[in-house]
Amino acid sequence: MRQKAVVCTVACLLLTNCHSLAHKARTELIGLTRPELLSCAGVPDADETRDGQEVLVWKQDQNVDGGVSVSTPFLIGVSIAGRGTCHFVATLRDGKVSRVSYTGPSQTLYGPLAACEPLIRDCEKYARTERASAVSQ
Repeated sequence: MRQKAVVCTVACLLLTNCHSLAHKARTELIGLTRPELLSCAGVPDADETRDGQEVLVWKQDQNVDGGVSVSTPFLIGVSIAGRGTCHFVATLRDGKVSRVSYTGPSQTLYGPLAACEPLIRDCEKYARTERASAVSQ
C-alpha cells in the first residue's frame, strides 16, 4: 500500500512539473526579443507575417520520455504511448514576443503539454534567469 502511495505521489509531481513549465512559459516568454527567442528555440519550422505581427512556429513530433507497456499472462496487454505532438507558436509584435500558445498537444502519460516541454525548456529557463539578473542589478 505504501509503494502505491509513493508511486502516485511521484507521478503527480512529474505531471505537475511538465504541465506547469509549459504554462509558465506562456507568461515568462512575453517580452523576449526575436534574437533571444531564436537563440534559445532555434530556427522555426514556419514563419509568417501579417497585420504587423510575426508568427513563428516550432514543431515537436517525437517520443516524450515515458510510455508504459503492461502485459499479463493471459496475452492481454495495455500500452500508453509516450509519443506526443506539439506546435509551439510565438506571436511577435514590434520584434518582441506578445503571445505564446500551443497547438496539437497530445495526451501523454505526463500530461497534455508534455510534448511541448522540450521546445520551450531552454527559452523558459533563459527568460527566468535573465529577468532575475535584471532585477538584481
